[in-house]
Amino acid sequence: MITSSRLQALRGLDLQVPAGSICGFLGPNGAGKSTTMKILLGMVRPTSGEARVFGRAPDVQVRRRVGFVSEEKDLYGYMSVAEMIRFTAPFFPRWRVDLEEKYLRNFDLPPDRKIKALSRGMRTKLALLLALCRGAELLIVDEPTSGLDPAMAEEALQAVIAHVAGENMTVFFSSHQIAEVEQIADRVVIIDRGRIVMSGALDEIRESFRRIQLVFEGDAPQTEFRAPGVARVRRKGRVLTLLARGAPDSIVDEARALNPLSVDISPVTFKEIFLETVAAED
Repeated sequence: MITSSRLQALRGLDLQVPAGSICGFLGPNGAGKSTTMKILLGMVRPTSGEARVFGRAPDVQVRRRVGFVSEEKDLYGYMSVAEMIRFTAPFFPRWRVDLEEKYLRNFDLPPDRKIKALSRGMRTKLALLLALCRGAELLIVDEPTSGLDPAMAEEALQAVIAHVAGENMTVFFSSHQIAEVEQIADRVVIIDRGRIVMSGALDEIRESFRRIQLVFEGDAPQTEFRAPGVARVRRKGRVLTLLARGAPDSIVDEARALNPLSVDISPVTFKEIFLETVAAED
């Protein structure tokens, strides 16, 4: 489990990731995603509060149990693929040679080629190999498919899914690709301006939201809804659109009291939930 609480630089962020989950970490640029990851790895010190990984403050022992892939995919360009692997492996007592051979083959990585001669996508796959082979219990990835074409991105995501299915691992990854998060995550955390605006099981979040659309004979009325669960209200001409979280019955009852011509309730995609949630913070 990862716990980070009352981090002043992150405006009171309180985050928990259950062991064994694949957690997608979403937010606009500058929301605090990379800072959060660096604090969890001990690369940045919080000005207040604390971060705990496996129940302890981030230190060398924690980092040996964590695989990290940064957005920059930091690698030594003068080394070959094989040299980078041989350089990395001794730092991790649980290094898996079987997985090393598997991902060299599956990722089609040329052992003798210099890293500086690799494409950005191939460097991403090498960074994933180095993270997956160290026997880590936790994998932290910042933009896992950055630089990959759609085919390579799918290959990398499937490798992560298969790895988690076969190993005892937790994954915490940030991404700007909402479809990517939906493909592999079972939990999500949405962060904006350094604080969490939504978190939970992905399926439960999707099921908990509904769009309620009201159409009126004239312009939609200016009204404040008192029923709980109204996350967003938009007016456009004759149409009043509500984003509702939770059971919509009381909201619909209040809406019908406004005498609309029609009331329509429909499901909401996770992309729409994300965009509306972040927009609601403006």
